[in-house]
Amino acid sequence: MISDPHFAAYSFVDRIDEFESGRHGRGTFAIPAHIAAFSPALVAEAVGQLAAWVAMDHIGFRGRPVAALATETRFHADARPGDTLELSADVYECDDDAVAYNGRATVAGHTVIELVDCLGPMLPVVDFDDPQAMRERLALLRDGGAQAGRFRGVEPIPAQVTEREPGVSLTAIVDVPARAPFFGDHFPRRPVFPATLLLDTQMRLAVDLAREAPMMRGAAPRAVRMTHVKMRSFIVPAQRLAIDVKLKPADDDTLATTLSAKTDKRTVATARLVLARDAGDAVHEAIGTAVMARAVVQ
Repeated sequence: MISDPHFAAYSFVDRIDEFESGRHGRGTFAIPAHIAAFSPALVAEAVGQLAAWVAMDHIGFRGRPVAALATETRFHADARPGDTLELSADVYECDDDAVAYNGRATVAGHTVIELVDCLGPMLPVVDFDDPQAMRERLALLRDGGAQAGRFRGVEPIPAQVTEREPGVSLTAIVDVPARAPFFGDHFPRRPVFPATLLLDTQMRLAVDLAREAPMMRGAAPRAVRMTHVKMRSFIVPAQRLAIDVKLKPADDDTLATTLSAKTDKRTVATARLVLARDAGDAVHEAIGTAVMARAVVQ
């Protein structure tokens, strides 16, 4: 039984198979089959964590990157419990101040997510975690990998809608938990609410609102692209957030969504999200066929 949340409750790299310090990494994460879901935001987190290992090693674990800017994230398909994510990160700038990278995640050779032009400022590792523990973790990931199945899932963060214009806009209140297992991993010395959990909450609210838009005609909206992600400050335990979501038609097939989060009337995060009518699960059906074919060959 896994009780220590460190490297378990919010860590999404099991093994690193290719590693060029400060340049490139390839690795995997096996999504446990027993959890309820693994959201696109967590897939993006997995890619970002691989990039972070490549960057931290390059600067001798003096700093660690934190989420700040992401020019574009492209959502191609969902990853599901039981899938194995194949992760790739390409770092094109890295020093003690910041890391810039691109990355992607695939399942059975099919791309599920792409990250384009992400930037994370470096902050002192010692403020967040034990540098020696981080070095030892990277050594483990590169030499056989960590125990699979550590992650036990994250419950969706509750959001109370306080204002709503159906199919147009809404405002919701989110109370960040005062305690949660993921804080033991994000981060042990300085708990910070993960930006990807905020984005996941905003995306769920946007999809719910988009269902009411006339152009969707009862279809299931699907996130296809997120741009201009900007985290302006840390979100800490027990903080209350006000989330605003606004929709407008972008063209005949998509809705453009603006997302923002505020605390004490101060904006802490902004992003734009593009939603489209869900064309079905053809991509994941192809993934399933590929996985079955591999099993037959083996």
